[in-house]
Amino acid sequence: MTMETTLLIIGGGPGGYVAAIRAGQLGIKTVLVEGAQLGGTCLNVGCIPSKAMIHAAEEFHKACHYAGDSPLGIRTATPSIDVGRTVAWKEGIVKRLTGGVGALLKKNGVQVVRGWARILDGKTVEVRGVEGGGSTGAGAANDAGGQTTRIRCEHLLLATGSEAVELPFMPFGGNVVSATEALSPETLPGHLVVVGAGYIGLELGTAYRKLGARVTVVEAAGRVLPAYDDELVRPVAARLKSLGVELHLESSVLGMSEDGKSVRMKNAGGEEVAIEADRVLVAVGRRPRTAGFGLESLMLDMNGRAVRIDNQCRTSMRNVWAIGDLTGEPMLAHRAMAQGEMVAEIIAGKRRHFMPAAIPAVCFTDPEVVVVGLTPQEAAKQGLDCIVANFPYAANGRAMTIEGTEGFVRVVARKDNHLIVGWQAVGSAISELSTAFVQSIEMGAQLEDVGGTIHAHPTLGEAVQEAALRALGHALHI
Repeated sequence: MTMETTLLIIGGGPGGYVAAIRAGQLGIKTVLVEGAQLGGTCLNVGCIPSKAMIHAAEEFHKACHYAGDSPLGIRTATPSIDVGRTVAWKEGIVKRLTGGVGALLKKNGVQVVRGWARILDGKTVEVRGVEGGGSTGAGAANDAGGQTTRIRCEHLLLATGSEAVELPFMPFGGNVVSATEALSPETLPGHLVVVGAGYIGLELGTAYRKLGARVTVVEAAGRVLPAYDDELVRPVAARLKSLGVELHLESSVLGMSEDGKSVRMKNAGGEEVAIEADRVLVAVGRRPRTAGFGLESLMLDMNGRAVRIDNQCRTSMRNVWAIGDLTGEPMLAHRAMAQGEMVAEIIAGKRRHFMPAAIPAVCFTDPEVVVVGLTPQEAAKQGLDCIVANFPYAANGRAMTIEGTEGFVRVVARKDNHLIVGWQAVGSAISELSTAFVQSIEMGAQLEDVGGTIHAHPTLGEAVQEAALRALGHALHI
């Protein structure tokens, strides 16, 4: 079977499906190829399910807390958890979201071909259909399950995402799992060893601890969340300690023991030790998904393992585009979405460039961490003379009422004109402030703009205003 289209998108994750929806809205004939489930890693085994599991773990942890001596005066019986039902609830959320994506694609006239793509050249892709799959959407072809379809296109958009990094001496399988398997446990392990103290390892490690598992984290760097500065990380490290998470910093994993029941590790003192483990989560990072679909046939310019693009997401081959994790850091779903929308508009003839003033990054640890724009250290490296001011959550009334006084909001602004160049924050529910942070930078706000904006009381957002006021020298509540 042969098809012709204007735009062919490989990958139905956040970048790919947003590009397809926007292209459909603009009247571009579009085909989207996806071999697994629509929504990609983010909706199926990443952002959404992990936050669902984190929420479930937090609610269970609260219930356990209320069974003890709660200062709120709440008393409950000792709770238990049915992890199978928890996973089913999480899967229900995923199913509703992925189903919604499919409906939006169909509504906007996008043809979805279920199958695995292989690139033949910059204009031609061959798709091996998924058994029982086929095409959906406007003008859907007959069931293509098991068939091979050749698709010719004017524009080819690569949105294949990323994959978990596997340690060669500790391959996935059995008790060694990636985040994908960790998000759908059939049972809770007695002892979970997490390799890597980045955001994925800490998010899931903390969730498992709150669900009742013993958790040990092994990290090669000298502290957790090594990509962030000490001040931001300190409340997270303190919380891990209070939860009873065991940390082995400046330590390296050597592999599994012969019987597969222990993790071999070299600790900070150079000694080799073994840590018994019922399950091991390897969370040492993600890399662009470049293998298995014939990318090498295009001979594109690369940045290491990532596809090199310009500020319009064009690759080195004319009318071949790439977005999202395939193009390297920052590997964030919202970056991919913004790039996908832009590419669709450029193909439709609009004038667009991908030049955001800032892209927010959030760690859903306990407490949460947000980084937007330049940190004080990054501003100094760029030669900027900046004002840096913190406002602690402990001085925020709303933070007190939700028992979340650990953390702060920090603003970084130029000293000469008070232009805000960065925000960083750590605290309970701090992720919900990320929109205010990035919007102020994108709109070129100065400290006076934020300080002079009336913020609702009592809210956590008041900490944003107070940080700006403190930078100006007249904070009101500290």
